[in-house]
This record gives sequence, structure tokens and C-alpha cells, in this order.
Amino acid sequence: MTRLTVAQALVRFLASQYTERDGRRHRLIAATWGIFGHGNVAGIGQALLESGPAAMPFLQGRNEQAMVHAAVGYARQSGRLSAHAVTTSIGPGATNLVTGAALATVNRIPVLLLPGDTFATRPADPVLQQLELPYAGDISVNDTLRPVSRYFDRITRPEALIPAALQAARVLTDPVQTGAVTLALPQDVQAEAYDWPEEFFAERVWSVRRPRPARAELAAAAEAVRGSARPLLIAGGGIRHSAAQAALAEFAGATGVPVACTQAGKGALPYGHRAEVGGIGHTGTTTAAALARGADLVIAAGTRLTDFTTASATLFQNPAVRFLGLNLDPYDAHKLAAGPLVADAREALGELLEAVRGHRVDPAYETAYQEAAREWEARVDLAYAVTDEDAPPTQAQVLGLLDGLVDGGDILVNAAGSLPGDLHKLWRARSADQYHLEYGYSCMGYEIPAAIGVALAAPGRPVWALVGDGTYLMNPTEIVTAVQEGVPVKLVILDNHGYASIGGLSAAVGGEGFGTGYRFRAPDASYTGAPLPLDLAANAASLGMAVIRARTVRDLREALAEARAADRPTCVYTQTRTPDTVSGPPPAPAWWDVPVAETATRASAALAREEYDRQTALRRRHL
Repeated sequence: MTRLTVAQALVRFLASQYTERDGRRHRLIAATWGIFGHGNVAGIGQALLESGPAAMPFLQGRNEQAMVHAAVGYARQSGRLSAHAVTTSIGPGATNLVTGAALATVNRIPVLLLPGDTFATRPADPVLQQLELPYAGDISVNDTLRPVSRYFDRITRPEALIPAALQAARVLTDPVQTGAVTLALPQDVQAEAYDWPEEFFAERVWSVRRPRPARAELAAAAEAVRGSARPLLIAGGGIRHSAAQAALAEFAGATGVPVACTQAGKGALPYGHRAEVGGIGHTGTTTAAALARGADLVIAAGTRLTDFTTASATLFQNPAVRFLGLNLDPYDAHKLAAGPLVADAREALGELLEAVRGHRVDPAYETAYQEAAREWEARVDLAYAVTDEDAPPTQAQVLGLLDGLVDGGDILVNAAGSLPGDLHKLWRARSADQYHLEYGYSCMGYEIPAAIGVALAAPGRPVWALVGDGTYLMNPTEIVTAVQEGVPVKLVILDNHGYASIGGLSAAVGGEGFGTGYRFRAPDASYTGAPLPLDLAANAASLGMAVIRARTVRDLREALAEARAADRPTCVYTQTRTPDTVSGPPPAPAWWDVPVAETATRASAALAREEYDRQTALRRRHL
């Protein structure tokens, strides 16, 4: 037996946990992020100090939500085989975790949350930052983490840590169930000593399984593929999580089935593969949208089939369309009344290819979609093209300059605003992990901390965080962490003086851009006056970043190259201009359901409602 505090025991346990897949081992919890307060400083904080950095490295954060984002970035870049823990105090430190936890769980990314909690023994009631509820004495603010966690437990006795810690590790390493895992730690229990069995600290290796498809499901899937004339495969994030890119490329190359990608799946086939047709859905390509509308078989591989992917259930218009759900999670495999193929993506694609070996789509179908894909690339070239080196850049031109600079080693991180749509349409992913878009929760403020996590998982590779001014103002604090840790992330701020993405959506749905510009109030009390005198470049510099201001396309080209070569955190700041209808990104090729006021006095809303009614008439229930 070993006598340790609960916090000391938990840290020692975590230091002995490993994952294994395909013969390769990884530390399950590679580091712990933390901000200390009275609810964890003498418990987990003391345990981390006592264990030392060799047993459990520590990373100091500035915002609790941002620490979770950094942990998510690390875990996603690590293939969900290694993760980080996050420790906070009680009260606001704990509730600040909720948004990050939701993001992790929505995206199926493992992160271990260790919020402090109020006293289990209740020597004084209430304590500082305790929420009092007259109808319940066993609830704390940490209970807000229950609906956004895949596993939650409150450790009110030392011995309860043993089963809870084992369950936490099980969920973190389960490729279906993984997400945020929360162990709430009352501050008195953290410091309480207990005699622990040595077996609790023994090295454990958690095998990350690759289930093969059931024989009957595989046979039905093969029959569906052979019987289809216009198949389309949608590659989602599950392809990446399974490291199934090579299997997908082999399947597409052998069968000629075109492959469209979700935001999470972009890069599953590299740019230039003959079967790659770009993004699918509202932010996708016209090539993929046309294929989806005519498809008679849609193979949904590792995707949750969100509304952006399905164009809010209006995209798949062929009356004969059927779906094949290739997914590790039965919940997702059965969506849209699909025929399920429940298995690991790599295993399923390999076995499905063997089952249909020799089958190939009609050459005319293949030729048509490849020609359409080439036409789309010409449209991308037009959006990227520069005609005036001394003009401010458009957002698409910013991406075009990056496109001409980076190679397969660079990684782009983005999550929210108008950038995800432009990236999904235009970006040419050169490697399987270059395109890091968090679009499950599409959380403003994810990019900067996530880029730090990605860089920690991929040392030596250039990592770019692309943000608009709205996203930057949400969560710039971890710039300080990047400076402190010497993580040379590259931050690109595209300033368009407001929430431009929602401003555009507002105009489309009859909202007339209301409340979306960063401007002073006009005499009529609207935010339509002069732009606010914000200097985001100066703000980034004040937090310790090297900053390069770029006014023109020429400036920006040089600034991006300088930032890429930098060995310290570096920010490139530019103000973008609105493109014209010829040179800008192509419009959305598919609809997205944002309900419009059914009755309104303003003409803009009435016109928007007419278009809304037209689009909803196309919605289908796939049964």
C-alpha cells in the first residue's frame, strides 16, 4: 500500500496510462493544463509540483475555456491517441470549462477535465464561489458539465477514485464514446490521504480497437455499391480519426467512386486525386453538390451528416437515392435510414473494396465529374488571382497567397466566421492533416489556443491560426501562453470591422446586417457610424507577439513568408476588402436552413421569406 493524497494518486495513475493502436504506444495523458485557485491549488496543484515534470508536464493557461481548446487541438492532431488534462478551481473556473467540453464532445475528441468542487464534508456552508440551491444540497456548478461530458463523476470519497479513474480512461480511449470526461474533485477530498493498492498505479495499456464489419452488413454494402450507377462517397472526420486515408484513396482509385468531404474530412483525399471533388453541402463545391443531387447511392463514411452537409435535408434529390452508413458508431451509421456498415473506417473500406473488386463506375460518369472538378479549380484560381499588388487583399486572396506559400507540412487552424466557408470551397489540402477545421461546434475563439495544442503535438511544423477580428476579440489570451512556452504559432488576423459572416447571413434572411458591424452609433441609434478605432495588431504586440502589418497584397505576400520562417509567435495583421462578384469566392451551392420571420413589415424580410418557403419545399425525409 502507498499512502498518498487523492490528488497525488490521480496524477500518479494518469502518468501510468497508455494507448496502443497498430502496434504503437502513446501516453494517454501527455500533460496537464491548469489555472490555480483555492479549489485546486493545494490539491492537484501540490500533486503536480510533487510529481515533477517528467511524470506529468504542466502547462499554464490564461483562460479555462481556452485550455480545453488547446487540449482538443493537441488530441485531434495526435489522432485521439493522446490527450491532455485540464485542472481548474471551483466556481467560475469550473463553469468556464463548459463551452470547451461541449466542443470536445460534439467533435468526439478526448479531453480530461478536473474541476475543483465544493467541500464534500461541508464544514462551512456555503464556501467561497459555491452555488446554493434551496431544493438540493448535492448540486454544484460542476453539474453544468454533465450534459456536455461523455462521462462524469464526483469523487466524494478517496476510494471512489479507483473505479472512477478507470472508467475515465476507458471512455477517453473508446473511439465511439470518447469526448470530454469530467472528474469533479471536492477541494477537501483532493488533499485527503488514503492507503492505495500498488496495482492502481501499475502501467496500463488501453487498446484502441478497430472493429471489422459484420459479414451480412458487408455483403449488403457490396451489393449496394455494385448496383449503383451514380454513387458518391462523403468522407467525414472518422476517416481521419481512423487513419483511413490510404484505404480511402485505394477504394476511390479502384472503383472510380467520387469523394466529397465534410469540413472535418477535408484532406481525406489529397488535392489532385482524380476522385476528389471538394467540399460537400452548404459550404462545398458546385461539383459535389451536383453529384449529391443526382446520386443514387451516398456512402456516408465517418460523418455525422449535419445540416451543413445535407443542406438541411434538401441536397439529395434523386428519388431513388439510398444511403450506406459506414461508421464506427451505430447511432451515426443508421442516419437517413441508411443501410449500416458498423466498423472502423480503415477496416471497412479495405474489406468493402475486396468485396467489390473489379467493379468500377461507368467511364462517362467518371469523366463528367472529373471535368466538373477541373472547372471548379479554374474558379478557385480566379478567386485567388491578384490583379493589383498595391490594393488591400480580399479574404480569398489571403488564402491564395497562403496556398502559394505552404507545403504539406503546414497546418491551418480555423473554426468560425466566414473563413470556414471560403476554406471549404477553395483550400487545396496537401496532406491528410493540413486542414484543421473545428466545425462541429464552430466555436469562435478556438483557433489561437487550438493552434498551440496542434503545435505541441506536431513540433517543427508551421501551424497557422486564421481568425477574423470578431473571433480574435473572443479569446486572444493564450497568445501569452504561446510566448511563454516559445510555441511559434503563426496568427493571421483578417480585420473586416465586425461580424462579417453573420452580417452576410443577416442580409440573406431579412435581418439587414443588424447589430453585426463594429461601428459607433449613428444618430438613429444603429451601429452604422464610423468604424471603431480598434488596433488589434497593437493588442497582439502587447501580449508578446511579433507583429507584421500588411496593407497591400504585396505587403501581405512578404509578411506571410516572414511569419512562416519565424521561430517565435508571430502575427500578420491585414484589413481585407470586400470582393466583387467576379473575383470573390463562388456563392453557396446548397441551402442552409436558418428560419426567416413568417410575418414582417420590412420588405427585406418578406422577400427572404419567399426564398425560404421555396427552399423548404425541397426538403425530404429519407426513409
